[in-house]
Amino acid sequence: MTDGTLSDSLPAPAGEATLDRDDLLDRAQPYRRELLAHCYRMMGSVHDAEDLVQDTYLRAWRAADRFEGRSSLRTWLYRIATNACLTAIESRGRRPLPSGLGAPSDDPERPVVEAPEVPWLEPVPDAMFRGEQPTDPAAVVVSRSSMRLALVAALQHLPPRQRAVLLLREVLKWRAAEVAELLDTSTASVNSALQRARAQLQQAAVTEEQLSEPTDPAQRELLDRYAAAFENSDVKAIVQLFKEDAVWEMPPFPEWFRGRDAIARLMDAQCPIGPGEGLMLPTAANGQPAFALYSRHEGGDYLFFQLHVLTVSDGEVERVAAFFGEHLVQTFGLPESVPADAALR
Repeated sequence: MTDGTLSDSLPAPAGEATLDRDDLLDRAQPYRRELLAHCYRMMGSVHDAEDLVQDTYLRAWRAADRFEGRSSLRTWLYRIATNACLTAIESRGRRPLPSGLGAPSDDPERPVVEAPEVPWLEPVPDAMFRGEQPTDPAAVVVSRSSMRLALVAALQHLPPRQRAVLLLREVLKWRAAEVAELLDTSTASVNSALQRARAQLQQAAVTEEQLSEPTDPAQRELLDRYAAAFENSDVKAIVQLFKEDAVWEMPPFPEWFRGRDAIARLMDAQCPIGPGEGLMLPTAANGQPAFALYSRHEGGDYLFFQLHVLTVSDGEVERVAAFFGEHLVQTFGLPESVPADAALR
């Protein structure tokens, strides 16, 4: 939370009747999920995004008596949220993935070492920002494409104001003049920032044509084979599903690996889960297919091990971000453990 200084200087939105504080919170509630998605794209952290959305509502509540109407309530909330994110980024910095920090490792057999001091990018469960699945398929594609892990990771390498400009102009479709007013700059500066941001993100941008629907039979078969291969610890079957130049990364380990051979050698040398000791539970993260991998322990139960977020294109796995961290269990609503008898298929 903040001390409320920003809320004291917020311009009063126009075009709508003045609201009392309780009325404002009731009318602002429907925007919570999309504000959460916006803050996540800005910050790369689920927990930071949740805190900043809460902060946004607090600031709006404090300024409710000045709600007059030069913009809609939704626009006003986005103004508050964006400014809150920009302030937070100044102290918290960016959240990278390992592949954004340097060259891939050339020694898959060398033990990997955690880097807990790095504030790594966090995955977000689809259910958190989408809620109930929209009835309009086009809306689903737009939502999923704007949350893709590669895109959010690439955003982290943009200067904060460029990041805000890109999201407000490209995702939210604000006019340049509106963005300029929010950032207290000129329209020309906004257009220039957008051009630079687009150039830097050209390789990371995901088009609608590259997105396969979760119900696509070919993708479903690929994901079933992926899960079975990991449950059987069948490295050969796993890497056959990968593109030749596929990427494997494992936050909070800074080492990352490119190519089928390197990934196979890594798994052979360092994967602690043997044949029949794995369990894969399907989920969805960042608009992409994902699996929670569990490892069977001596007592027979399966305990959470890591979360795989897959990038799939042209019928092959292009990239896997395998996230470690017990906090993911709570974030994704996963069981901490699965009894052996319940895991039987």
